[in-house]
Amino acid sequence: MPERVVPVGRLDADTTGALLLTNDGPLAHRLAHPRYGVEKVYEVEVEGRPGDAALQALAKGVELEDGLTAPSTVRRLAPSRLELTLHEGRNRQVKRMLEAVGHPVRRLHRNRYGGLTLEGLEPGAWRELEPSEVERLRSA
Repeated sequence: MPERVVPVGRLDADTTGALLLTNDGPLAHRLAHPRYGVEKVYEVEVEGRPGDAALQALAKGVELEDGLTAPSTVRRLAPSRLELTLHEGRNRQVKRMLEAVGHPVRRLHRNRYGGLTLEGLEPGAWRELEPSEVERLRSA
């Protein structure tokens, strides 16, 4: 019987970036479950120019219909571009958070997942993880 490979989490159809695939069910659970707080870093282009109040709200946590989000790290990259680091992974969370602070998402890209980057990979390309990377994910 062939091994079953599953994605760790998901990306919306209009979101680009890092997506992990694994045949290790317990590792997939550990990486995707909010309890473990695995870091996911997004680069976000938004409508308008978020001010300090919007950035502070994102950092503290935003009230959504399914409850308050966990605090996140926010960094301004340009007037309409932010880097947002989350430790939970609710459905469409980044888009809903930015909508809630009045700055809908124009473009969303996940550039890091659990410390792994896309460095050296072209869009659509993939690579196998080094054993040391897998061990780091298991212990994260």
